[in-house]
Amino acid sequence: MDKTRIDAWFDRPEVRQELIRWIGRLVAVKSVKGDPAPGAPFGPGPKAALEEALALCEEEGFAGANYHDHVGTVDLNDGETELHILGHLDVVGEGSGWDTDPYTCVHRDGMLYGRGVSDDKGPVCAALLAMKAVRELGGTEKNVRLILGTDEESGSADLEYYYGREPYAPHAFTPDADFPLIHIEKGHYHPDFGAGWEAETATPRVTEFTGGIRFNVVPPEAQATVAGLTADPALESLCRQAEKITGAKFEVEAVPGGARFLCHGKNAHAAMPDTGINAIQALLEVLARLPLADCASTRAVTALRGLFPFGDTRGKALGIAKSDEESGELTLNLALISMDDKGFTAKFDSRFPVTSTEENCKAVCEAALAQHGFEVTADGGMTPFHRVPADSPFVQTLLRCYSLYTGVPDPKPLAIGGGTYVHDIPGGVAFGCDFPGFDPKMHAANEQASVDNLILSAKIFAQAIFDVCGEAKA
Repeated sequence: MDKTRIDAWFDRPEVRQELIRWIGRLVAVKSVKGDPAPGAPFGPGPKAALEEALALCEEEGFAGANYHDHVGTVDLNDGETELHILGHLDVVGEGSGWDTDPYTCVHRDGMLYGRGVSDDKGPVCAALLAMKAVRELGGTEKNVRLILGTDEESGSADLEYYYGREPYAPHAFTPDADFPLIHIEKGHYHPDFGAGWEAETATPRVTEFTGGIRFNVVPPEAQATVAGLTADPALESLCRQAEKITGAKFEVEAVPGGARFLCHGKNAHAAMPDTGINAIQALLEVLARLPLADCASTRAVTALRGLFPFGDTRGKALGIAKSDEESGELTLNLALISMDDKGFTAKFDSRFPVTSTEENCKAVCEAALAQHGFEVTADGGMTPFHRVPADSPFVQTLLRCYSLYTGVPDPKPLAIGGGTYVHDIPGGVAFGCDFPGFDPKMHAANEQASVDNLILSAKIFAQAIFDVCGEAKA
């Protein structure tokens, strides 16, 4: 299909307004996962969003189907399905700090604000708009199916249900990530480990140490109580030194029989640990410098600090650091810890490149922990990486479409540490809708989307549908 015709179709003012209306309809549905109920496997919110999306598609003349409220599907035509586009309608909770109502899509100065405008209701509507454009510009020989998921944010049980009943398409992409294209998603390894000991009486000693909120988040807070210490200027001075080293902030307060340390770091996604400040590792730097008694809890603190020193986000001290030119470096985030008088449990999250294996990652990690008496209590194994060759015809076709509409010459596919909706889909890639340099504030307050970017995304998707599925025969 000629680019000029696609541009002309999308550049009409009424098309832009239609996209905004569609997104507003979906954003108005609070589709956060809830308790399962009959006919609502992921709660009433995702079910309502699916019903609204399917109603919208039907109004636009598309044939849709509801797979027992797990996913909905929308077909372009009745030909053989060549392409799946995987979007989702569920959203994360709104949280606090919004300047607008998160469930009202606000259009201001070319931007949309609301929960889901970027993740992923806006991109779903862009894909649907692309399908409408393709249909009105002559159609394709083969079918493209838009899959409307409802559980992407909480484990993708929706896709497991759907693909347990329907075949994979020869090609698939999700518009729920970044342009130009993501073709490698690193593997995941996040074991639980710990150690136990007899109740201790020696002082000074750490009697309590907690930190972290989720395994895939750089911990923003941590605290520890040390029996037998006095909150005095010497401890304050130690904390100020640690602040200079780590960038974290520390507080010391007196508690009965000792002192409590509070550490304030900065949260970030575990796939990008360098963008955060790990409060657990920062607090370990302080605890390891205290005059603690020689006892099991002290030895555990010292060992943890040695295995996970502040600033080591690559697993070097643990012995599992790996990297390769295609998929980048292994990343590591010490995410959770809970210590009391009788032992501790902890969890780290690592995203490993294609060169990591059971032998040079999992086995090495377990051996390093065992040297300090730590035992892996649950690891779940290593979740395999996902990779579609950069030189595959599908990847190259999508990259050409991106280049055609952006003017970016020779765009290169990306490798990421996070997982997308296609991580378990054979041959699937992530393709849009976030352009380089744009911050959608995803999962945060004031989530935003650029209308221009969504229209541009829809143009790229329309070209991709024509190029992958073939123009309809005259």
